Amino acid sequence: MEKSKLFRLLARELEPDEVSIEPEVRSAHAGDKWFARHEPDIVAFPRNTASVSRILAFASRHQIPVTARGAGYGYVGGCVPTHGGISISLMRLNQILEISQDDFVGVVQPGVLTATFQSAAEAKGLYYPPDPARRADCSMGGNIATNAGGPRCLKYGVTRDYVLGMEVVLVDGTTIRLGGRCHKNKTGFDLHRLFVGSEGLLGIVTEATLKLLPLPPSRAGLAVGLGGMADAARVIRAIFAAGFLPSALEVADAFTLAAARRRTGSKRLDGCEAHLIVELDGQDSSVRREIVQLRRVVRKAAPAVFIQTAIGHDACEALWKLRREFSFALRDTGLTKLNEDIVVPRGRLEELFRFTAALQDRHQLQLACFGHAGDGNIHVNVMLDAGDPEQTRRSEACLDELFQGIIGMGGAITGEHGIGLAKKPWWVPSMSNEARHLHQVIKGALDPSNLLNPGKFLESGA
Repeated sequence: MEKSKLFRLLARELEPDEVSIEPEVRSAHAGDKWFARHEPDIVAFPRNTASVSRILAFASRHQIPVTARGAGYGYVGGCVPTHGGISISLMRLNQILEISQDDFVGVVQPGVLTATFQSAAEAKGLYYPPDPARRADCSMGGNIATNAGGPRCLKYGVTRDYVLGMEVVLVDGTTIRLGGRCHKNKTGFDLHRLFVGSEGLLGIVTEATLKLLPLPPSRAGLAVGLGGMADAARVIRAIFAAGFLPSALEVADAFTLAAARRRTGSKRLDGCEAHLIVELDGQDSSVRREIVQLRRVVRKAAPAVFIQTAIGHDACEALWKLRREFSFALRDTGLTKLNEDIVVPRGRLEELFRFTAALQDRHQLQLACFGHAGDGNIHVNVMLDAGDPEQTRRSEACLDELFQGIIGMGGAITGEHGIGLAKKPWWVPSMSNEARHLHQVIKGALDPSNLLNPGKFLESGA
C-alpha cells in the first residue's frame, strides 16, 4: 500500500496532530547519536496509551514495521527505523503521574526526562539512583528500553532494579499491566522485567512504576591523580578490600586526561596518567569519618600525584564537573569517537587495560578509556580520522578484536547502551546457540511477524 494511503488510514485512527509524513519530521526521527540513519514512512506522536494501542493495532492489521523512539540520545542506533514504517515518538507521554512518600514509588510516562524525575523525587526527600551520563537529555522510556546504568549503579544497581511494574502495549494493541507497586512481589514470572532492556523488540512501555529510596543526606568524595592505570587498578582493589562500597568509582586514562586538560585548562592534571573519582554517601557523620579512612587507603595503595577531598553536595559536584567534560574533550580532538561500553569481570580490570594498550599499538589507533571502574564497565573509545579510509579499516579490525577479546574474558559487549545496530555483528559470538534460540522463542511469541523494531539483533534465522 502506498505511503500516502497508509497515512490517511492511520490519521483516521488518531488526532490530527498525532501523525506526520512531512520530510523534515521524518528526517528528525531517522536516527539517534550513532552514525546510522533511515527515515520512517510515518511519524506518530501519541499523547496517551490508547493512541499507542490504536497505532500498534493498525500496524498489525497492515503488517507495518514500528520503531519506538524516546529522546533520541542512544549511542547504538537502537531507534533507527531500518525498515521504514512507523516511528512512534513517546515524548508527548511526559507526565510524572505520582511520587509517593508513603510507598516509596514514582509513576512516570516514558517521555519524562531522567533528570526531571530525579529532581522531583529529591524535592520530596526521595532518591532514584540510576544516572546515565546524559540524564538531562535522555528519557525514562529510553532508560527502560536499554536498562541504562551510570556511575551510581556500582552501589545501587541499574534501571531494571528499580522497575516494580509497568503498563505495556503489545504488538497487536493489547494493553497489559505487569508487576505493581510492592517492593516485593513473587506472583508468577517477573514479566515486567522481561521488557526492561528489550530495546523495543517486545512491546512499548507507556507507564512505569519505579522504586524510590530515601535520599542520602550527605556525600563525600575523592579525586585522585595517579601515575598510570596499573596504579589505578591497585587502588580500586584496595578500596574494596578495605570493605568500602562507594556509590561511584570512576577511572580515566592518560589520553582522556590530556584532552580534558586542553579543554578545561586544569593544571592539576599535569603529570597524571590515570584519574579516579570515588564517592561515598550516607549520614553526614559517617561519611565524614569514612572519607578520612578512604583517603588513607588510597595513599597506602599507590603513590598519588594529588588527592582532593570533597565534602557535601556542591563540593562533590565540582569533582564530577571534570568527569562530565570527558566526552566533549575527546570530541574536541577533531577525531571521531567510537564509544564502546564493554564490561569485564571486576577482577580482570588490569587485564583489560593491558589488552586495550596492546590493541592501540597493534592497530595504530588511539584508544581512550574511562568509565565505571567499580563494576568493570569501561567505555573504550576508538578514536580515528573518519575521513581516512585506512584508519576506518583499522578501526573495524580493532573493534572486532576488542569485542572478541572481551567475550574471551567472560565479559559483555554492552553494559548500558544496548546492542542496537552498532553491536549487532557481535551478537552471535556473545551468546550460546541455546540462549539465542530462547531469545527467538520469546520474540516469536510476542511479535510473530517481527514488526517491532525490525533489523536489530533478533530477526528470522538470527
